[in-house]
Amino acid sequence: MPKLVTLPAHASCDVILEVMGRDGAVILEDVLDLPSRERFLAETGPYMEATRHGSDDFTGRSTTRTGALVARSPTCCEMILHPTILACAKRFLEPYCLRVQLHLSQIIRLKPGQGAQIIHRDRWAWGQYLRAIEPQFNTIWALTDFTEANGATQVVPGSGDWPDDRRATPEEICQAMMPAGSVLLYTGSVFHGGGENRSDDDRIGVNLTYSLAWLRQEENQFLSCPPEVARDLPEELQDLLGYTVGSYALGYYTPPLPPGVGPECIGPEYAVGRTKPGEGLGDGEILAALQKR
Repeated sequence: MPKLVTLPAHASCDVILEVMGRDGAVILEDVLDLPSRERFLAETGPYMEATRHGSDDFTGRSTTRTGALVARSPTCCEMILHPTILACAKRFLEPYCLRVQLHLSQIIRLKPGQGAQIIHRDRWAWGQYLRAIEPQFNTIWALTDFTEANGATQVVPGSGDWPDDRRATPEEICQAMMPAGSVLLYTGSVFHGGGENRSDDDRIGVNLTYSLAWLRQEENQFLSCPPEVARDLPEELQDLLGYTVGSYALGYYTPPLPPGVGPECIGPEYAVGRTKPGEGLGDGEILAALQKR
C-alpha cells in the first residue's frame, strides 16, 4: 500500500516540488494553527450550515460545498496568500504561463454516511483537451483531522502521467490522513477522490486551487468577489482573482461610460480602483516576456 510523504510546514519549495514531481502529492503539517482554524470556522460557519447537499454522486449527496470564500473570510484570504504554498504554486505553473490565478475556493464538508467519490483528475474541469501541460496546483486544508474513518482524501501516488482511461486498483490507492492544520498539496493530474465517511463526525476541508491565468476559472471570481468587494483586498489577491490581465491582450476591457469619460482599453485593475502603466491592450512589457519564451 503506497503512502504519501509528510513534510514540516517550513519545508522548502525545492523539497516540496521534488516530492510532488514524483508522487503528484505531498502533505505539509502544522500550517494552520488552532486560533486560525477557529477564526475561519466562525467566519464561514453560517454559510456552511446554509449550504445544500450535492445533487449527484460526484458532488456528494451527503456533502456540502461552500464557495465565495475570498468575499466571506479574511482568514481564507491569508491562506490563499500563504508565502510557501503560493510560491510553490507559481513555480509549479510558471513553465506554462506568465501569471497564475485563483481557480477555486470551497469548503468541502463530508457528512457521516457520505460514500467515496469516484477517483478522478481535477484537470478534467477543462475536459481532456489540454495535453503536455500542467494546468493547476491544488490544496486541501484540513480544518478537522483527516482519518481513514472520516473520509480522508484518496490519492494515487505517481499517477500524474497515467493515460486518462487507466483505473487505479485498490492497492495503488492511499489516503491523505493528516491532523487538523495540515495541507494536502496535489497536482491537477494526479488521480484522487474524496473518501468514505464512516464516522459520526463531519470531515471539513478547504479546497483552494491555483491555475494558469489564461484558462477559465472553475469558480467565477468576478461574480463571487465583485469589484466593490475586491477593491478592499490586497493587490496581490486582487491579481489572483483575475483583476489584472492574464497575458498579453488577455482580459482587458472597456468601461461602459459616456464618450470621453473613461479609458477605451484598460486592464481589469481599473475596476478595483487601480491602474498600471501599460496594462491592457498593447502592453509592451508583457509582449517582451512572451517573446522570450
